[in-house]
Amino acid sequence: MTTPATHHISFTDALKFWAKLGCISFGGPAGQIAIMHRELVDERRWISEGRFLHALNYCMVLPGPEAQQLATYLGWMMHGRLGGILAGGLFVLPSLVLLIALSWVYVTFGSQPIVAGIFYGIKPAVTAIVAQAAWRIGGRTLRNRWLVGVAAAAFFAITILQLPFPAIIAVAAIVGVIGGRLNPAAFSLAFSLASSHRKSGSVPATQPAESDTLLRPPIIDDNTPIPPHLQWHTGRAIGYAAVGLTLWAGAMAFLAMVGGVESTLSQMGWFFTKAALLTFGGAYAVLPYVYQGAVETFQWLTPAQMIDGLALGETTPGPLIMVVAFVGYLGGVARDVVAGSPFLSGTVAALVVTFFTFLPSFVFILVGGPFIESTRGHLGLAAPLTAITAAVVGVIASLAVFFAWHVWWPRGTADAVFSGGPDLFAVALTFVAAIALMRYQISLIWVIGLCGLAGAIATFTRLI
Repeated sequence: MTTPATHHISFTDALKFWAKLGCISFGGPAGQIAIMHRELVDERRWISEGRFLHALNYCMVLPGPEAQQLATYLGWMMHGRLGGILAGGLFVLPSLVLLIALSWVYVTFGSQPIVAGIFYGIKPAVTAIVAQAAWRIGGRTLRNRWLVGVAAAAFFAITILQLPFPAIIAVAAIVGVIGGRLNPAAFSLAFSLASSHRKSGSVPATQPAESDTLLRPPIIDDNTPIPPHLQWHTGRAIGYAAVGLTLWAGAMAFLAMVGGVESTLSQMGWFFTKAALLTFGGAYAVLPYVYQGAVETFQWLTPAQMIDGLALGETTPGPLIMVVAFVGYLGGVARDVVAGSPFLSGTVAALVVTFFTFLPSFVFILVGGPFIESTRGHLGLAAPLTAITAAVVGVIASLAVFFAWHVWWPRGTADAVFSGGPDLFAVALTFVAAIALMRYQISLIWVIGLCGLAGAIATFTRLI
């Protein structure tokens, strides 16, 4: 049985936060990580900067959706196995329900101009959110020229050279190992940020303070003793791994028994298991693989439908990889997996692909988390993980550039990047959203909602 954490964070309060996070986690992984950082580190002061970054470093090198894994890790850190499962599950559940509903609307009613207009306005907001996340995380991580150089090199490698994300991560880890030997202080940064904030007495604008000069200490700080459920235990790790493998094998066996090994649902289970194990770098790293399999190999949906699904994934809360629920829904409808019922066909398929996509994430956290907790402050692992974090800042910045190009030059192509000229409305809306987020710190929900409204109005005025 999981031992409760030895701290004073209410389980009920944590549960309310995870439920709220699942409903407001817009902006893709970068935006979602930024929300968790602001809420848990800056405002609620539940977790220290160092503990947060240590968990983030681990989740960044795992295959799978890093933001959902980070939520699982932090929930597990605060309240054990049940806390982790509920945190990770609630991060996904609202998005799953919403995407099933939107997929039904999409299949039943098709594309409507008003919906297209809302998406048109939301995309600049998402661009601003990703840019804000790169700026925010980079400002806290890139505190010396070594890490700035790693981030810049990662940006160049993925944007210009178009190198695969796993290769960038591997090189960053090697740089961290070498850099940790040459300049240990620079590459132990992830574990000194919180203490440096306390020593300097600096209080970010979003942080509450007990006084004008003193920062309220986090409940779980860098020196909080590791409770039993965070400590490594070989037997417990083997048990978690065995349960995960049993759940996977049992689900696959059930699908094969019901429909056959070559059935659509069995194919989805196996395909999305592979996708879950190949998603190093988050959703954007695996989308080409999903596109190739779902569109070209299995033909569960068309290229145009895949693009529409990505738009839905970008503009709904939860991890962007939840676009797989849309893929599963349309694939289930196309293959009529529940004969005579399009809605049930789509819903069952969406549930199947979601299960196989996220199951490995929970196993990775419950099995590997205790080992990672035992490495806090150990430069042998801290140095490469710190370098990886710096590289990810460069990748997030590249993603912001990628979004901006597609939003600002919608008719641009790889051969003619600036073809058709810029969409001045989208450019202006992006900057307005960025100012609202960065300068005035307006809620993400308000920014996304108002941008969607602006997009709908702009589209409507062009139609009349």
